[in-house]
Amino acid sequence: MLIRGIDSVLIVIDMQERLVPVMQSPARTIKNTSLLVSAARELDVPVLLTEQYPAGLGPTVPQITKVAGESPVLNKMHFSCMEDENFSKTFHDLGRRQAIISGMEAHICVVQTAASLMEEGFEVFVVSDATASRTLESEKACIERLSASGAGIVTTEMVIFEWLGKAGTPAFKRLLPMIK
Repeated sequence: MLIRGIDSVLIVIDMQERLVPVMQSPARTIKNTSLLVSAARELDVPVLLTEQYPAGLGPTVPQITKVAGESPVLNKMHFSCMEDENFSKTFHDLGRRQAIISGMEAHICVVQTAASLMEEGFEVFVVSDATASRTLESEKACIERLSASGAGIVTTEMVIFEWLGKAGTPAFKRLLPMIK
């Protein structure tokens, strides 16, 4: 199944100031998530950002909020975003059938959110190079579990080029320098 911009919502989970420094490959994860958010905004794909207990874990990192514009930042206490009433309502109100997920921590909030979405019948894609945990073992376990459960495991470029669909468009020309 292809990722289509008209069907997608980009969910950025808990990329917060006190979490980022203890993750594996934080610079890669932030760079790729920033690129995804920029592409989503360019292509009119809704972006939802979450913050797990922001009083303790801090706000979303500035590199993400800078490109997120007016995208909503939804506070939560549940590990699965879908268990949070405000997030669930906001997501459902968008009327999209595909969830593209990046974020932290892969083996906790990302896996539980993805599983909840799949249980509800949504197509779920986890962006492996924009998702992180504190250990590589936890990241790998998340990706393997979700892949075995039917989630699409994708990369940042896979998502962007599937959203674009073809070369030569004005959006392609604007995004290409960011990708290279």
